[in-house]
Amino acid sequence: MGHEVRGVVAPSKGAPVTVTTVQVPDPGPGEALVAVQACGVCRTDLHYREGGINNEFPFLLGHEAAGVVEAVGAGVETLAPGDFVILNWRAVCGHCRACRRGKPWYCFATHNATQSMRLADGTALSPALGIGAFTEKTLVHSGQCTKVNPAIAPEIAGLLGCGVMAGLGAALNTGGIIRGDSVAVIGCGGVGDAAIAGARLAGATTIIGIDVEERKLRWASDFGATHTVNARECDVVAAVQAYTGGFGADVVIDAVGRPETWRQAFFARDLAGTVVLVGVPTPELMVPDIPLLEFFSRGGALKSSWYGDCLPERDFPMLVELHLQGRLPLEKFVSETITLEDVETAFEKMQRGEVLRSVVLLP
Repeated sequence: MGHEVRGVVAPSKGAPVTVTTVQVPDPGPGEALVAVQACGVCRTDLHYREGGINNEFPFLLGHEAAGVVEAVGAGVETLAPGDFVILNWRAVCGHCRACRRGKPWYCFATHNATQSMRLADGTALSPALGIGAFTEKTLVHSGQCTKVNPAIAPEIAGLLGCGVMAGLGAALNTGGIIRGDSVAVIGCGGVGDAAIAGARLAGATTIIGIDVEERKLRWASDFGATHTVNARECDVVAAVQAYTGGFGADVVIDAVGRPETWRQAFFARDLAGTVVLVGVPTPELMVPDIPLLEFFSRGGALKSSWYGDCLPERDFPMLVELHLQGRLPLEKFVSETITLEDVETAFEKMQRGEVLRSVVLLP
């Protein structure tokens, strides 16, 4: 029979988003219908709108979401109507070479729903990251639903679906930060501040937040940075060394993803230190020209972090419980709550650096 709901659609490259009618089918085999309660406005949604991901317009935007399962399709045994879930874009297959090697967080064949959600005229929509959650109901693969404690507020829970998980995971999973480590984070927006929160949770004793905007440096302090550095005013590498006894940080996380910030991260780490790239570069950017001897003589590790190298069924419930225990201040990421009609304005605020996260609340 299907469902007629409202959703936010990017109709063409660079065009403002519109709120329009979306046709959502009943779930088929392996699928789940989710009533979305909250969805964060992530920079990835803006990349979709601008054509920076692909050109499969029109897009149904939104992916950083939480809600309640309304119905499941045939063969779904892990979910039931009424389950409170966080949506994820890493529904692991269990059969690819990464899964078979016991590293499902690198799964190369993640699942999405088979059926398409459509406009009223029948045009198929491309859901952002296989989710499409700026809508009252969305259709996803059942593996994209991770059950968590419903005591957490939806507007907070949904943020673990993407940006906050990326930053926390860059610190906890990819960076492997341990008690007593020194950490530097370049870029103190949502992902960078989540990395700072993760470093604090892991027991890092020196946490350096680096940005070019004083507002973002204040945010970094709120999330646990022990020191802040304005990159417009001083040499980043020298500043990190000054705060770490002249050595450099054990782990440096680049949450920007540009050659100049990656170069700073490379040289700001201690010998045998780790660089983690979690900021997503655009396709034309290249690794900076660094002598190969520097790679050899400094040792350590250069890593990229995909979705915080998370495994949703392992990480989401644990992080929710840490939040409910008062040990992980996820509520600080929510700058404002908005409606579907406010998404375009939220993009503008994001580009001006005025918010960590605008979160759409749905009735």
